[in-house]
Amino acid sequence: MNVQYYSTRSTGNPVLASQAILKGLSDDGGLFVPDHIPTLEKSMAELAGQTYQETALDVMKLFLTDFTEEELKHCIESAYDSKFDTEVIAPLVEADGAYYLELFHGATIAFKDMALSILPHLMITAARKNQIRNDIVILTATSGDTGKAALAGFADVKGTKIIVFYPKNGVSPIQEKQMVTQKGDNTFVVGIHGNFDDAQTGVKNIFNDRAFAKQMEEGGFQFSSANSINIGRLVPQIVYYVYSYAQLLHSGKIADGEKINVVVPTGNFGNILAAHYAKQMGVPIEKLICASNENKVLFDFFETGVYDRNREFHLTSSPSMDILISSNLERLIYEITGRNAEENAKLMKSLTEKGVYEISPEMKEKLKEFFGGFATQQETADQIRKVYEDCGYILDTHTAVASSVYEKYVAKTADHTPCVIASTASPFKFTRSVMTAIDASYDKMSDFELVDELSKLGNVKIPAAIEEIKSAPVRHDTVCEKDEMPKVIREFLGL
Repeated sequence: MNVQYYSTRSTGNPVLASQAILKGLSDDGGLFVPDHIPTLEKSMAELAGQTYQETALDVMKLFLTDFTEEELKHCIESAYDSKFDTEVIAPLVEADGAYYLELFHGATIAFKDMALSILPHLMITAARKNQIRNDIVILTATSGDTGKAALAGFADVKGTKIIVFYPKNGVSPIQEKQMVTQKGDNTFVVGIHGNFDDAQTGVKNIFNDRAFAKQMEEGGFQFSSANSINIGRLVPQIVYYVYSYAQLLHSGKIADGEKINVVVPTGNFGNILAAHYAKQMGVPIEKLICASNENKVLFDFFETGVYDRNREFHLTSSPSMDILISSNLERLIYEITGRNAEENAKLMKSLTEKGVYEISPEMKEKLKEFFGGFATQQETADQIRKVYEDCGYILDTHTAVASSVYEKYVAKTADHTPCVIASTASPFKFTRSVMTAIDASYDKMSDFELVDELSKLGNVKIPAAIEEIKSAPVRHDTVCEKDEMPKVIREFLGL
């Protein structure tokens, strides 16, 4: 049965998966959602002995129903290969009373690789399927990790160009170095004076600019997105939650059917939404614990039912979560309105115009499976040190937010259900914050001296992604104001 995709903001004609992936965002500004969440066809016991690639096929074929099985196999095998430094792709590590799902073993050492390794292959397949002759221009905003993962995925992919905007002073030094040293004639990286929300809003406005789209068409181009608003990003993320449960079952850590909790450090809400979809597919997940840093707009939303971005913006040690507009939350809001596009569109209009919206008590009642928590900068640093001292395992700053929130959750609820914590980045991406949390005296060292020290301290090999950028030349040095984003795109494309 074909799964069709509707916009969260209108009841217009549905599109197929390949069309939703190519468009990225609906013409009305809404996000594409499947008309239903399919149920897993295999039992968890059957999935338990499978490889990551086999599990990916079993999950993705249920959502991407206009792709043939051969097409999906090709995309999966092209994505989850030697780019990852472990054959397991997403290993589970037991540490300090939880299971850390390590999602950072790909080419750019962050969880975005899990979806952005496959998105270019899905997109090129979708373009062929829909007889697209234009070059596809991937336009994306990043709070640090999406940018590099998308650049690595699309670099030198024929028929594509990729433009990444990032907040100039809002990412870690290593995140920035990873992006600005990116090779590939089709890549373009731009720092903006502003924060991630400014970059993301700029990208959304460009997508919704009809005159710009016409100019692109005349130039032989069309926009698509690699942000998590693209359903081609979200579907691959569901896979690792299915896989993690199957791994726990396979290793005898849980019994078949036993519930688990999942904790996700959350910014744009895509990663935890994927866990919610996995639960709807039949994975026995009890609580979805949404972990925020000091930009705790999601924590406040789950507490009060009011989403309010009118607040101070904090630059933190977990920059990929420094977000006040969590775009993917719209997909959940659409769901809890009873898939009422008109009601959802009203709420999103209120967010755009006033910066705030409030859901009804009936809608809030449907969010019981979620638990919101947050960790301060100090709590994040304390958690890195605590887990290292307890068991020698080193967390990055984002995973430490999740770990800290999980401890608070257990203290508050006494719920000791087996727990999977999404470990979203390697500590090597945030060496200064990580190392000074363990011992303040490390602050005297340079970033790359800290890389060597972290390797020794954690007894882990320095990832290839870090070794590569130590001496790599800067290839991208464009910086612009947030209102100049359309201008720099036109210049890059020669329009």
